[in-house]
Amino acid sequence: MTFWSKKETTTNTEKTTIKKKKAVWREWLDAGVFAIVAATLIRTFFFEAYTIPSGSMEGSLLIHDFLFVSKMAYGPRVPMTPLAVPLVHNSLPITGGKSYIEGVQWKYHRLPGFGHVERNDVVVFNGPAGDTALADQPENDYYQMCRLYGRDEVMSRYKVVTRPVDKKENLIKRCIGVPGDVIEVKNGVVYVNGQQGEQYPHSKLNYLVRTNGNMPGIDDNVEQLQKVNNNLYAYNIANDQLADVKKAANVTSVELYMSSPAGVAPKEPGEWVFPLDTTNYKWNRDNYGPITIPKAGVTVPLTAQTIALYRRIIGNYEGNTLVEQNGKFIINGIEATSYTFKMDYYWMMGDNRHNSLDSRYWGFVPENHVVGRASFVWLSYGESLIKDIRWSRLFRSIHSLEK
Repeated sequence: MTFWSKKETTTNTEKTTIKKKKAVWREWLDAGVFAIVAATLIRTFFFEAYTIPSGSMEGSLLIHDFLFVSKMAYGPRVPMTPLAVPLVHNSLPITGGKSYIEGVQWKYHRLPGFGHVERNDVVVFNGPAGDTALADQPENDYYQMCRLYGRDEVMSRYKVVTRPVDKKENLIKRCIGVPGDVIEVKNGVVYVNGQQGEQYPHSKLNYLVRTNGNMPGIDDNVEQLQKVNNNLYAYNIANDQLADVKKAANVTSVELYMSSPAGVAPKEPGEWVFPLDTTNYKWNRDNYGPITIPKAGVTVPLTAQTIALYRRIIGNYEGNTLVEQNGKFIINGIEATSYTFKMDYYWMMGDNRHNSLDSRYWGFVPENHVVGRASFVWLSYGESLIKDIRWSRLFRSIHSLEK
């Protein structure tokens, strides 16, 4: 004989399961974990918030412009350093230590996107020279500081760190040249494949403004850099301001400030430009090139003159061992007289041309350094977030702001 409890049911379909309610702390923990995972996926594969830290892109983009960077524009890059603290780049917020572990490194791979980097796109990318950096002064380029003060002095004065590709500092510049393009700068003007490059109204250059001895009657919106003497002033002038400056009261002439004439390399090591070979390349920031941007699959000869252009590509960016011995080049243990590029490269420059550390100083940007395309500004302010919001810039696309 079978006896049934009053609390039991007689069929399986009538059985009920009583779930124990989660503790409040467990609900908050689950929600927090879900939010972090979701935000990390969005940040990695779709879009990421970015802040303009310096004036190198003025006046198209301004300091304290907050913008979104589209990862889908060129295809999201699969993380190369997967063991990292979520939602931070390369430093922990409080301690300042590394936010990642380098023990696991994945090869570069990019998922399909909407297109490819195009000429004149505003691009966010990992700084090519950021493989070695000053942890306490990330705004200063390690290699340039070494040229200025010597490596031993820099190593003793600063905390020096090495970083994998995707943990280098993020930079934002305009892509002036794509793979295969020939870039040249003549008297401060960029030429691409023999044609003058796109001129943007807010792009800036430094000028010397001469007056009749009186103060120049130039609008306060034009940035004065310094007073050279009683009738000579230095200004940082945008293209759309130049005509008014020339017509301003007491102004007698306006001429571009040239760092060095064509065919003359700077004397100071801190002003040297890529490829940092002043014997074979008499280039400076205002008279540069011509230089051809490397393209995947293209083969170039290796000589005593060309090796300076491709040394970092071969040894640093494309992961080969390069030994230079008695005028010969040994790549991965085999003597070579030529090299075939594995990746595409780009040429990046700031719109504020005389106040931008860009490809003229550290050279080509490899495709695996590209993060995404700047999309639109969602917040912008001047001196104060509370009192100085730039309302006219909010929710404006980069394309509309550069006009």
